[in-house]
Amino acid sequence: MPKPRILVVGSSNTDMIIKLDRIPQPGETILGGEFIIAAGGKGANQAVAAARAGGDVTFIARLGMDMFGEKAVAGFVQDGIHTDYIVRDKAAPSGVAMIFVAKDGENSIAVAGGANGRLSPADVKRASPAFAEASTVVMQLETPLEAIETAAALAAKAGVLVILNPAPARALPARLLKLVSILTPNETEAKLLTGITVKDERSAAQAATRLRAKGIAIVILTLGSRGAFVATDSVRQLVPGFCVSAVDTTAAGDVFNGALAVGLGEGGSLLEAVRFANAAAAISVTRMGAQPSAPERKEIRALCAR
Repeated sequence: MPKPRILVVGSSNTDMIIKLDRIPQPGETILGGEFIIAAGGKGANQAVAAARAGGDVTFIARLGMDMFGEKAVAGFVQDGIHTDYIVRDKAAPSGVAMIFVAKDGENSIAVAGGANGRLSPADVKRASPAFAEASTVVMQLETPLEAIETAAALAAKAGVLVILNPAPARALPARLLKLVSILTPNETEAKLLTGITVKDERSAAQAATRLRAKGIAIVILTLGSRGAFVATDSVRQLVPGFCVSAVDTTAAGDVFNGALAVGLGEGGSLLEAVRFANAAAAISVTRMGAQPSAPERKEIRALCAR
């Protein structure tokens, strides 16, 4: 069976990670942390996750003409990702993120977007041929909204499934939401978009109902270790997560979205694809770093079969 063609539009960063017993409070300095540099950025994470899960991935992004950009592109090539539509920016540096990771796996992140903030509608339109060939387009919100809206419009015109991971959380225009096939917020993002605090399955269902009222056919609320709540015209249920010992949750949502795109592109049912994505995300939180944590397809299948 041919690999599903996944098109990812979004950000690429270099993550600078400090592991600590706990995340510092405002004004506090904590000594003794372990320092790690790893490839990251929500768009790049999703592209790598999809490629390792079994997708034929093309990535649309903007990187600086610096060593971080060079290393990022080399990593994409190593994972078999098509880099034809990655623009190298001479005026802005590649994006970087500073990440604190506590020993319980929780994290705190600050991002300097750099070239990510200059991804333009023109950059996206240049990749029009890739939209026509894709089975699924995956996007997030670490790049300008104009570029995301352009991508959604091109995908809709091509009749391609659009997955929008609304992260980092922000208000979204109705014209964009109407072009989205599947919205995948976590609890924080769902609260910002609906005003509903998601703390259990009942409140997840309420938030999903409010989001679907905005014109989105499928809403999948990612609930961490609990799994993901799926809401469609005919389905309203929690797909349970997998029990693992978390060490770093940094890219769990990104890995979920990348694997979800692959599961759907392979023709599986929505619930099967969500379970596949849950397994990929569960494996990712057992490892440090964003892209280094994304599992290979055989690992995901092994956990699903367990």
